Amino acid sequence: MELLKKIEDNSAIVGIIGLGYVGLPLGLEFAAKGYKVIGFDIDERKIPILNSGNSYIKHIKTEKIKKAVDSGKFSATSDFSKLPETDAIIVCVPTPLNEHRDPDLSFIENSGKIVAKYLRAGQLVVLESSTYPGTTDEILLPMFESAPLTQKSGDKKFVVGKDFYLAFSPEREDPNNPHYSTATIPKVIGGVTTHCLTVSQALYNKVIVNTVPVSSTRAAEATKLLENIYRSVNIALVNELKMVFDRMDLDVWEVIKAASTKPFGYQAFYPGPGLGGHCIPIDPFYLTWKAHEYDISTKFIELAGEINTFQPYYVIERSMEVLNKHKKALNGSKVLILGAAYKKDIDDMRESPTLKLIEILHERGAIVEYNDPFVPKLPRTRKYQYDMNSVELTKENLSGYDFVLLSTDHSGYDYKFIEQNAKIIVDTRNAFENHGVKSNKIYKA
Repeated sequence: MELLKKIEDNSAIVGIIGLGYVGLPLGLEFAAKGYKVIGFDIDERKIPILNSGNSYIKHIKTEKIKKAVDSGKFSATSDFSKLPETDAIIVCVPTPLNEHRDPDLSFIENSGKIVAKYLRAGQLVVLESSTYPGTTDEILLPMFESAPLTQKSGDKKFVVGKDFYLAFSPEREDPNNPHYSTATIPKVIGGVTTHCLTVSQALYNKVIVNTVPVSSTRAAEATKLLENIYRSVNIALVNELKMVFDRMDLDVWEVIKAASTKPFGYQAFYPGPGLGGHCIPIDPFYLTWKAHEYDISTKFIELAGEINTFQPYYVIERSMEVLNKHKKALNGSKVLILGAAYKKDIDDMRESPTLKLIEILHERGAIVEYNDPFVPKLPRTRKYQYDMNSVELTKENLSGYDFVLLSTDHSGYDYKFIEQNAKIIVDTRNAFENHGVKSNKIYKA
């Protein structure tokens, strides 16, 4: 098989569609292993940044991109007519939810149409975008099999596993995780046929320390959903317990810490102001939507979603209680939110609960500003279009707010300095206590 030979001798050219938090680091790993990589993206703004060797994602180092570009192993383009130059095409595009919490597969569908337009014999196509079981087989496969084999072949069509190869391998990125990177996180792979699995596993074996083959693309798609449903349900559990224990005058963080001493049968999950990131807030609802096709109600998933979605509202209700103790109303109060990214020490704003907190605070009449050393200006998202810039954390600024609301526990914050100069602090992450700062100014939410 010619493609296997190319993979083995590193002469295969890898195309990555979608140069975001998943596609860009994956492309750089292939480049680092000696493969030529062509990155494709519809966002024209990214192309010159990447081709000049710079990064637009904070935790992806410029040095790594520059090395890949200077070596001639990595280039970015918005010209999809170059897809036939590649031997393997890996699709890493977003899969958001629409306003009704139904899957929005437009990015996958549009990418599939483009790939089908340029598909040539011998190519491998892998989908990495999180989605419901059946997407690869039901949406992409028919597109590719209906494409003409060559311009002159007339009615002859592509046959999967023979003329081209198709697989699904869910991304498992955890931005800025100090313990795991793209190359060191085991990779699940499911092929449409056994030949598809063989080829795709051979490719990923070149850059990933451990690949995990499964029986089908549907099994691989379901794997990613299970991983994130597991996290969503358990986070919902501790979020609910946080509200219950608060009423009982118990510190949920103390209880979690004590429970964590059990060496078996328990894994710690932590509450927060809401779910963020592209995976946990979204992936479970892909299975919920697909389950309706089988007349099954996913009660655990839906309940977890309700609890996690309520968390920003709980945080604001708790903040109102705190203000009330100090004879203040939320309406008209000046609020500083600490942290805009969905988790600490990154600039990733996808589904960040901070955006919802800002919305609720505005609705309640508060005057809101934010600080985030990783997010100097709030970017436009599909739902929110705030025109806000990060304010400086000075003594004068901090003392000017009626209360400070910590949403993201960045490591670089000077928690003692903030405590010394803020009037009131509402902490959703137990960050101040975790940094050894205790005060009667600090309230947990």
